[in-house]
Amino acid sequence: MIRIRLVAADGSVREVPATDGARLLDVAQAAGAPLEGTCNGDMACATCHVVVDPADFARLPPASAEEEDLLDLVPDARATSRLACQIVLGAGLDGLTVRIPA
Repeated sequence: MIRIRLVAADGSVREVPATDGARLLDVAQAAGAPLEGTCNGDMACATCHVVVDPADFARLPPASAEEEDLLDLVPDARATSRLACQIVLGAGLDGLTVRIPA
């Protein structure tokens, strides 16, 4: 079991379980996080934007050029911003902390 820490816009933190191979978007939505994921992971929107904790960012594989292009459209994107639909969880990401922007 993989543990993911979701930090809400109000600063509250919730730890949720995930299975190996699950997408962060699906895990966060199942936990009630307000991520739309309008395009269902087809990288046609950026409604699943999350900010990865800087301490965890290097554990993720690099974003694709398409993901980077979509993140350029996000008004509050940060250096550690990612699309939750593009993060596939595995044992190496146990304890990953992500902030859900307002």
